[in-house]
Amino acid sequence: MNDLFDKIEKNPGPLGMHADESYGYFMFPKLEGEIGNRMQFRGKEKLVWSLNNYLGLANHPEVRKTDAEAAARYGLASPMGARMMSGNSDFHEQLEKELSAFERKPDTILLNYGYQGMVSAIDALVDRHDVIIYDSESHACIIDGVRLHMGKRFVYPHNDINNLETQLERAVKLVQGTNGSILVITEGVFGMSGDQGRLADIVALKKKYPFRLFVDDAHGFGTMGTTGAGTSEAQGVMDGVDIYFGTFAKSMALIGAFISSEERVIKHLRYNSRSQIFAKSLPMPCVIGALKRLELLRSKPELKANLWRIVHALQNGLREAGFEIGKTNSPVTPVYLNGTIPEATALIHDLRENNDIFCSMVVYPVVPKGVIMLRLIPTAVHTLEDVHYTIETFGKVKTNLKEGKYKVDRIVEV
Repeated sequence: MNDLFDKIEKNPGPLGMHADESYGYFMFPKLEGEIGNRMQFRGKEKLVWSLNNYLGLANHPEVRKTDAEAAARYGLASPMGARMMSGNSDFHEQLEKELSAFERKPDTILLNYGYQGMVSAIDALVDRHDVIIYDSESHACIIDGVRLHMGKRFVYPHNDINNLETQLERAVKLVQGTNGSILVITEGVFGMSGDQGRLADIVALKKKYPFRLFVDDAHGFGTMGTTGAGTSEAQGVMDGVDIYFGTFAKSMALIGAFISSEERVIKHLRYNSRSQIFAKSLPMPCVIGALKRLELLRSKPELKANLWRIVHALQNGLREAGFEIGKTNSPVTPVYLNGTIPEATALIHDLRENNDIFCSMVVYPVVPKGVIMLRLIPTAVHTLEDVHYTIETFGKVKTNLKEGKYKVDRIVEV
């Protein structure tokens, strides 16, 4: 018999195995100061491309004023208790109504956190008679929700509509025997690769197959579509998305999330989503802060316009400079290079210490072995000067990588 603690010490996992060398620098780094395009890292100013502050609302003066006033009036304890029991308020219901109107859906439920909310929603929507079909590159919250499913689950290769149709054919045969239902889950914008889910093509399959579509649009809410209502708006299929998920953690620079759908669906989620029934209500300052952020999202289209000015400059400039950025058609900007994990750490160390650029490094197991992905998140508060400097600097580190200047035997210790 093995002691549990001894076992986990011997098997720390693919990320945990690098914890001793990486903590505080490559993993769990501390960015300090005012949230923006330039922040402090280890006492020095860095140009930051790692924050999902898409619209620059984190330090918008109206947002800061509203947050401060709400915190002073209510504190962080109010309302006290789960919403079902004692934690409901007019502000919570107002926010749900305004989100419903923005997403053009009949009803909405607030979620304390996106991750737990997604896991719980999947669990509440399906039972063992149902079939879930999901994209292979779905976010971890979807994967974890699917793992709870006691019925059949099929995965299709990323954005492969032909294979999705094959899985739908399998699912239809199964549910005919179980008297179950089919739920297809995908993302509006995939957070690593930056490409959009093929929502229009998936919606078109509804003419042939009986299923409901659940879209996680964490990176699309606020950034995609004419009004910022999301990827389904951008692709002209808002009515075809049956269940829409958005988070406040990206464009709204806040904690919390929501799901919009038909009234009967939201009613079911209110009474069956365990992550909401058994958790304290979203604090009042977060709710009032979200109302202000939603107001700005609707009333200041220049925020999204500024974001996309930077997005186009960054992505077009990287492509022109010969960088591989994949199929991204959203603000998420991956830069793909070839190298080992130790080389990746040497490259990132060079970027941060010698060039004052802070961006996220993604390596195996998130991407295949031998691939280094530098993940850039452009925002409305970046400048064209930031873009030009970054592309110029990336050209230098790419050359260094090819010339073997980052060849090391182990992860760089800092």
